[in-house]
Amino acid sequence: MQSNPLELTLCGIFLKNPVIAASGTFGFGHEYSEVMDISRLGGISGKGLTLNGSAGNKGMRVYETPSGMLNSIGLENPGVRHFVEHEAAYMRTLGPAVIANLGGHCEEDYLEGARLLNNADIDILELNISCPNVKAGGMAFGMLPDTAADITKKVKAVSKHPVMVKLSPNAPDLVAVARACEGAGADALSLVNTFLGMAIDVKKKRPVFENIYAGLSGPAILPIALRMVHQVAHAVNIPVVGMGGITSAEDALKFLMAGAVAVQVGTMTFADPNAMLSIIDGLAEYCAQEGLANLQEIVGII
Repeated sequence: MQSNPLELTLCGIFLKNPVIAASGTFGFGHEYSEVMDISRLGGISGKGLTLNGSAGNKGMRVYETPSGMLNSIGLENPGVRHFVEHEAAYMRTLGPAVIANLGGHCEEDYLEGARLLNNADIDILELNISCPNVKAGGMAFGMLPDTAADITKKVKAVSKHPVMVKLSPNAPDLVAVARACEGAGADALSLVNTFLGMAIDVKKKRPVFENIYAGLSGPAILPIALRMVHQVAHAVNIPVVGMGGITSAEDALKFLMAGAVAVQVGTMTFADPNAMLSIIDGLAEYCAQEGLANLQEIVGII
């Protein structure tokens, strides 16, 4: 048995294990570096970036729900230029693979952001196509196959980094969107992003969030996310990174067996900063118990 049965390559990039910190839940690693051994992670997907940055949404931003949480952060971020100049080099010192998550509200923002990220020492560009396209009535780029394929193809043409497209579970036909992104040249896919949800304050008789709707994450979405990852992974021929309510090594194994080569963990990290380290340990124990030379042997067995 090799020394590290958890190692893999994703888009040609070496990862010491398949556990990646999910975008929007880990910042750029500064805060968590004080409370956990970040170097043990397989990768870090940084805070979602937009070209010029954003102050985010006003009012309530996080709201706990049964077995999960709703968030309405509004893509608060310092912008791509700040990331290139101040954050990318720091993330490289942490040890895990560096993934930059890029969003945009129009095609020009995506393309300029991707060009700027060519100057950053990152491993993978994670293209967030859940953002509303302001020039197309506000519908997210990832809702329809044609728009998803178009932005994927154009970003691929300007990016020197591998492009992993992050899919929205709110698309009417997620498999069709996934296939379209693959056809447009995506190197990998990650899914799922948060589900659209809502909370109401019955005492105040109004929505909890100023934007009314918010993104649902956490264990409550796991069965649906798992089904979507299974469907997409068996419909495409590029790597899939799965996420959605993972709290344990057993949860991570479910996504791997469904077809994901790696997983991202987000909401659970808020409850337990060391959750990802426990998951890594659990995956190593599973390999030992099952006599696996490499964990990738179980990918897509279901």
